This record gives sequence, C-alpha cells and structure tokens, in this order.
Amino acid sequence: MKPVLLTILFYFASFQLNAQSTPVVPADSITDKVFDKVDIEAAFPGDMNGWRRFLEKNLNANVPADNGAPVGMYTVFVQFVVDKQGNVSDIKALTSNGYGMEEEVIKVIKRSGAWTPASQNGRPVKAYRKQPVTFILTGDDFDVETQIPYKLVLNKDNRVVVNVTKVPAENIEVSVPEGVLVRNSDGSYTIHPVKKGRLVITIRNTKKQKEVGKVSFQIIDQP
Repeated sequence: MKPVLLTILFYFASFQLNAQSTPVVPADSITDKVFDKVDIEAAFPGDMNGWRRFLEKNLNANVPADNGAPVGMYTVFVQFVVDKQGNVSDIKALTSNGYGMEEEVIKVIKRSGAWTPASQNGRPVKAYRKQPVTFILTGDDFDVETQIPYKLVLNKDNRVVVNVTKVPAENIEVSVPEGVLVRNSDGSYTIHPVKKGRLVITIRNTKKQKEVGKVSFQIIDQP
C-alpha cells in the first residue's frame, strides 16, 4: 500500500497587530532590525492569490508519499525573512515532520524571487514571515474515521473506525506502540493516547498475515 496525497492546504501565518496596538518606532531607529510585528506585512507579487498560484505550481505534492510517510495530516511551518529590498533569506523549518516535507517547502520558498517588503511607520523594514503548508495523505485501500480528521485527544478515549476495502472487519487487526487500544463490539476501536506528539497505528490483515498500512495521528490537548 502506498499513501496517496490528496491535496495541499496553505495560508499565511499573520504577525500583524491591530492598528491601535502597533508600537511607534522612531524613523531613525529603523535600521537592520528584523521585525516580527509590523503595520503591513511583506507580500508576494500578486498578494495572496499570486502566492497561492506560485505554491500550487511549484510544490511537489508527492514528496511525502514518495518518501514513505504514513497516512495522515502533516502541517509544515517554515519561517523566513524578507529584507527592505524584498529579498528572501534565513529560511528555516519550525517543524520536523520529516519525509522530505520541510525540505520541499524550503526549496520552493528559496525560488520565490523578490517580494514587496514589510512596512512600519510608512517605511520599508526587514521582517519575518511564516508559511504553513498542510499535506494530507490517504490510503488507496483503507480509510480511518475520527472525530477530528487525523487527530486524537491526549489522555482521552478516542473512537476510531477503520475500513479496509474488501476485507471483513473480523480480519482486521490494529496495534499501537504506546497508549491503550480497545476493540469495541461494533468493530470500532477506542484509542487512549498518553504521550504528546504523534501516534502511529499499524493495520494488518490477519487472514493474509500482511500489513495493510500505517496511520499517523497528531495528538492534541483538546478538541
């Protein structure tokens, strides 16, 4: 079984403050300071729509699947700096999902060219931007259902339904490396995670004694 990438979701992570709370910085003190809160954020040519088209065209959506990532939802956060001339630098990943996802987003941002710089007190300034990109992978012969897609709540009982194409429920076996897993009378599972981070379940076909696939869940503190 090979995970199949469905889509990529992306949006800007905003640092912008409300106008009334934006600090006033004297013009003569704006030098090479890197701002994380500005009046007007740095913008890609064409603004949000232009940036969306650029990402759609240049991101390789198959990278995590090609590198063997388990089925699941993965959000990559990359931070970078746009200077007063609109040049992009200091690109770094703030997450570590692996499977080539962070590297792919960084590579595309490096190729994004010149931006319109951020503005503070009417002057161009050097400022941070953050870009999240969410990869969603599904199985080609199974799916899982949870209250929140691909997320489980820490230290809570989470109901998980596993459906495998053309395999009866009685031939399906699910295992977890940590936490508690109980098979319910209706064929669903209750998973009780006890650690933050991610939990990967393994799905097996007991009749054929083979692995069907793995699913990676993000563990969250509350729904």
